[in-house]
Amino acid sequence: MTPQLTRVPAPEGVAPSANYSHVVWGTGRFVAISGQCALDADGKVVGEGDPAAQARQVFENLRRCLAVAGASFDDVIKLTYFVTDVAHLPAVRAARDEVIDAGRLPASSAVQVTALFRPELLVEIEAFALVGEEG
Repeated sequence: MTPQLTRVPAPEGVAPSANYSHVVWGTGRFVAISGQCALDADGKVVGEGDPAAQARQVFENLRRCLAVAGASFDDVIKLTYFVTDVAHLPAVRAARDEVIDAGRLPASSAVQVTALFRPELLVEIEAFALVGEEG
């Protein structure tokens, strides 16, 4: 069964955004994906110094994590971005736009952090998804 999701880009009285939905709700199985960084299968950093390359690797890691839960980017209801510099957000959004339909944007938050767990990492993203009930 496909989850029934409602996405509200901007409730009345809240400033609209072209980059996320303010509210997303639905029914189904909740999936939480831990923050993913630009590490390959061997734990090596992909795209050192390149926020666009790192963001693409992060979204590939998220795709793989979602798949193991029987989910896809269509099921994502919330993304949280952790960046070491807010100047990386355009690159992160461009990578997001390669995998998420602009008409189905999830809720999101972006936070600039002093550092991630390895100094060469620039981006970490966690995801919440809602998948249709099985059976």
